[in-house]
Amino acid sequence: MKRLIFLAVLVLTITSCSVTQPLYYWGGEQKGTSKYENLAYMSYDKQTPESLCKLICVYEDMVSHPTGSRLVPPPGICAEYGYLLLQPQTAETFAQNATPGQKRVFKDAGTDYATWFRMHGEEMMEKEMVLYPESAHFIKPILEKLMQR
Repeated sequence: MKRLIFLAVLVLTITSCSVTQPLYYWGGEQKGTSKYENLAYMSYDKQTPESLCKLICVYEDMVSHPTGSRLVPPPGICAEYGYLLLQPQTAETFAQNATPGQKRVFKDAGTDYATWFRMHGEEMMEKEMVLYPESAHFIKPILEKLMQR
């Protein structure tokens, strides 16, 4: 009987230690941290047009192909992405500096990145408020201010 109990406890212990799926997808692993963390840091620390283009593509991947156990983008990502897209210089920087592969990610935009980025930026801000309603208190005033430009 003691063997049976010991065996049952052993089996439960081993099966409970299985690898769990993360809650959110952060753009893949890169040097021990997520690709998002590396690119966001690089974009804000030593911003170059190339780092901005890479960051935009990582955001698009995180928003378009969410994995993780919740299957939604992580909190704040849609708002951060939308805010970046709504910045006046972002579309021009992307149009001038993105690689052909990066531009293929936004094939729906055609060559009018300014209009597409503006529409998609608004959508991302709205999506953040839908996915995380508690963020509406912060997102609405930002979105209103950005839309006044």
